Amino acid sequence: MKQPQNKHQSSFTVENRNWTRIGLILFSLVVLTALGADILAPHDPWQRFEPYQSPSRDHLLGTNDIGNDVFSELIHGTRVSLIVGFGTALLATFLGLIIGLVSGYYRGIADEMLMGLTDIFLMVPRIPLIIILAAFLKPSFWMITLALGLLWWTSTARVVRSKTLQIREMSFVQSSKGLGFRDAHIIFTDVLPNIIQVVIPKFMITVATAMISEASLSFLGLGDPTLKSWGMMINFAFVKGGFINQMWWWYLPPGICIAGIVLTTVLLGFGYEQKEEIGLRGI
Repeated sequence: MKQPQNKHQSSFTVENRNWTRIGLILFSLVVLTALGADILAPHDPWQRFEPYQSPSRDHLLGTNDIGNDVFSELIHGTRVSLIVGFGTALLATFLGLIIGLVSGYYRGIADEMLMGLTDIFLMVPRIPLIIILAAFLKPSFWMITLALGLLWWTSTARVVRSKTLQIREMSFVQSSKGLGFRDAHIIFTDVLPNIIQVVIPKFMITVATAMISEASLSFLGLGDPTLKSWGMMINFAFVKGGFINQMWWWYLPPGICIAGIVLTTVLLGFGYEQKEEIGLRGI
């Protein structure tokens, strides 16, 4: 039977919803910017003007060392950073979801083997491994996304397994087993819908982590130089004298954008996570 919410819990719920809405609004603006980059950017990001210009009416954030409009680069960089973040999160969430569901539902030998594999991946130093791969292989957009996705699924797998172990013992799952439904049907019809609220926060946090990792690798010169991304913008500003010459308009905006989008995704993930916790306390 559901217990009535106290005043503290009610105010906490309202505050949580407000933060979630703020995160959702900001994230929607970022997505719309990425989708409409060709329309919103005042110039072609590859078009060249006079280099090292200060911010002006024609170039809101000035130009870089080869004369590219920094503001146009910033807008187009939104698209690259989001694709890396979502691509990594989709792959990592898919792997973590499948491994966690199978491990938690079947338990026994399957659980021991899959969790042993998870422990092995947890011990792998992720960023150093990706740096080594990027150093020996040709740095590319897809290589970074694939490497990040194959290494960032472990926490999702553990969370999904823990939730699956709890749900598999509930009466509606036991009833489905008693009626003779196949395991695959029970997993995807009864178990999976009840762990979505757990998966969504992990997905959003993975997006943020992937975007930070891509920016870090690009800053180290291990990103794809043929693409306009926020990390590559900071890298070129560092290498080409933007930091030394105090050209804040070159390196500060992409840094603020990275921090802003990470904060936005964390707010969304936090909102969904708290929503799940409130739902559990209300049972």
